[in-house]
Amino acid sequence: MRETILLQDCAAVATVNDRDDVILNGDILVRGNRIIAVGENLDADADDVIDCSGKVAVPGFVNTHHHLFQVLTRAIPAVQDAKLFDWLVRLYEIWRGITPDSVYASAMAGLAELLLTGCTTAADHLYLFPRATSRHLIDEEIRAANELGIRFHPTRGSMSRGKSHGGLPPDDVVQTEREILDDSERVIREYHDPARFSMCRLSLAPCSPFSVTTELLKEAAALARAKNVQLHTHLCETVDEEEYCRQVYGMRPVEYMESVGWLGEDVWFAHGIHFNDDEINLLGRTKTGIAHCPTSNLRLGSGIAPVRALVDAGARVGIAVDGSASNDSSNMLREVQLAMLIHRINSGVASMPAKLALRLATRGGAAVLGRGDIGSIEPGKAADIALFDIDTLAYAGAHHDPVAAVLFCGFDQRAWLTMVNGRIVVQEKELVGFDEQDIAAQANEASAELCGRL
Repeated sequence: MRETILLQDCAAVATVNDRDDVILNGDILVRGNRIIAVGENLDADADDVIDCSGKVAVPGFVNTHHHLFQVLTRAIPAVQDAKLFDWLVRLYEIWRGITPDSVYASAMAGLAELLLTGCTTAADHLYLFPRATSRHLIDEEIRAANELGIRFHPTRGSMSRGKSHGGLPPDDVVQTEREILDDSERVIREYHDPARFSMCRLSLAPCSPFSVTTELLKEAAALARAKNVQLHTHLCETVDEEEYCRQVYGMRPVEYMESVGWLGEDVWFAHGIHFNDDEINLLGRTKTGIAHCPTSNLRLGSGIAPVRALVDAGARVGIAVDGSASNDSSNMLREVQLAMLIHRINSGVASMPAKLALRLATRGGAAVLGRGDIGSIEPGKAADIALFDIDTLAYAGAHHDPVAAVLFCGFDQRAWLTMVNGRIVVQEKELVGFDEQDIAAQANEASAELCGRL
């Protein structure tokens, strides 16, 4: 890695600092893995000077929820028009065949897509562990992330309530509480790095209220807090889930999660569509996090999360692409664009300006993941930066507000350059050191093998 890099003469630098400063014709000086200076006409003796004229620099996007293994089951005909519970039941029959090799291939493809669209930090939720192939699946995702150079927050997901005990998943993809907790301790011990600028942090993530037992939720929370790691799960994604919780637990989903100790600054939920006003205020008071997944929520017809109300209440909110079988893409820029647009329907056209959408995708996501070292372009922060080329046809006539143009415009959504921890991993809109066609071919081969088993 080059020691000192100067990103020179950016058309605009969106710092996403406390003042939301935008520096026109700005420079960013990077030394090692951190940002040293940001400003105009920086006088620096850099090892490498990169001409960034016509490029907009933003903090690297933070993807707060994903299911990378689902890359291999995109656009499956049988579930293209299914709602969540039907979608899950049908896809479990395919997913029960995942192997370490298929998990690695899917992670390489999904993480590469994220990097190419300006994402520098990604959380993933791997919750399905078939009995025949369950060993070390998360290890393969971590291997892919290390190779590609993305900052990674894998979560050790789990399911302990199979069909025979009233859950949705087949019994052969669930595990006992003891198996889950033992492997959770293993992955934390082997991979979790709590240090500043860490490239890998683990969290514990029982899948959902309808696929795990109450005992597992309680024990996972106790283990996570003993190990000082975060907690994550799906919540309030559909009305069906709410009905399930009322019937099984006699409570709404948020009330149930509160009863098992699952609210607070070390917890984040994926989706959060069907909260009522009291629950929104409770989530705000407790600083609980929410991963907003607009494309997936629209794809499955689940609804639109009350993001503006959550933000106003004080909840931590980030943006996420969700799994690649309910989004069918890992395009982080598209996700930010959609998040900016859909809330204008329910909350008013001024409820989600481009500036706020960008903040949620960067500092918001960093806060959801419990990180203060990423999410903005400021001295002392990690050198996680994405640059987009606005001197192209896609942005013609949009230079009045270069930063907003990145979100409002653009059919070419690839980042011109993506830097993670001071390392350039995308340059001139191409992965550095990897052949995209090879990654795609390996994913297609793994997909054919996985789906052919059904």
